[in-house]
Amino acid sequence: MHRWMDAGSSNNTDAGQAGKQAAELALGGRDPALVIVFCSDSYDLDELSSGVRSVSGDAPLIGCSTAGEISISGPTEAGVVVIALGGDGFSVATSSFEGASSDLRAAGAHVAGSLTELEERPHKVMLLLTDGLAGDQQEIVRGAYEVSGARIPLVGGCAGDDLKMQRTYQLFGDRVLKDSVVGAAIGSDAPFGIGVHHGWTKVGDPMLVTKSADNRVYTLDDKPALDRYLEKLGAPDEARTDPASFTQFALTHPLGLMRRSGEPQVRFVAEADFDDRSLGCIAEVPQGGMAWFMEGDGTSVLEATEAACSDALATLTDDPIGIIAFDCIARKGVLGSEGIQVEIDKIAELAGGASVAGFYTYGEIARTKGINGFHNQTLVVLAVS
Repeated sequence: MHRWMDAGSSNNTDAGQAGKQAAELALGGRDPALVIVFCSDSYDLDELSSGVRSVSGDAPLIGCSTAGEISISGPTEAGVVVIALGGDGFSVATSSFEGASSDLRAAGAHVAGSLTELEERPHKVMLLLTDGLAGDQQEIVRGAYEVSGARIPLVGGCAGDDLKMQRTYQLFGDRVLKDSVVGAAIGSDAPFGIGVHHGWTKVGDPMLVTKSADNRVYTLDDKPALDRYLEKLGAPDEARTDPASFTQFALTHPLGLMRRSGEPQVRFVAEADFDDRSLGCIAEVPQGGMAWFMEGDGTSVLEATEAACSDALATLTDDPIGIIAFDCIARKGVLGSEGIQVEIDKIAELAGGASVAGFYTYGEIARTKGINGFHNQTLVVLAVS
């Protein structure tokens, strides 16, 4: 085949064997142009990486730890998914940047610099995998955009650690990294398609962000942000005092920021400071902007799934050879175990038999127009043809 994409998964408890099994299924004896690995951080990631590379050899490899993995056979929470792209119709250049939290914009710019090393193809995309706990992820997007420009889309997701919110990992070649950004510039003879939808709706009246700094919100309408959040959403008692219970509640109650398009940009409320009564988000919340609390249900989230896939597929000129899904862990919380299987089945149906794989993220990247390209609690779909 001129171009191909395939995926394999494993839940083997032995890290090396899990990586090897998933890679064998994805490669099927073929030589890949790029290998992408999404895996649970419960594994010994050095052993898992060695297992993958025992099959893939020296092929370019990027990957990250997750908050759950997605494969066409269904979702997992302690497994590994390997995606492989190959054929003469692809060209790939990869890059990494360690110590990303010290300069997120520089990290994005450096990794996007791999675009300059890419063999020329009519269609290009920059795939980014980032440390979801490193700080304002929009800064990474801004840095990458400075290099990629408006014509080359950015897509990807933020690594997770199964909701422990302590440390995430990134994979690059035979190395296991942390506090880093890894990426792959991909060129193709055929188009890529990107779809972005979230499925959340506004709750109540808008509020003014009266005090914030970077990704921390201190006051809303001149009242402590945490107090406004808990009271307006009717949070349960345990979420008012216990950090883990708060994060679990916040998964399904994001913050929406007003944008010129009229469609709120969603921000994941990752944690709360019970002393200063502030909220911590995954990305910047500008002071002086308007914001809403938001919520969703299974119906609205699945409608967004279909819309994201449809938008991605609509830009292709031929049938897809694969779909990579970057799905926020919060949407998984809304859908539940049965709903996430329905979602994956829906993506597989729309893919028409093509490979489907991905992971549950701490944030999603999709910049197709304008400079803003970081999303929270959203589904981003990359369709490959």
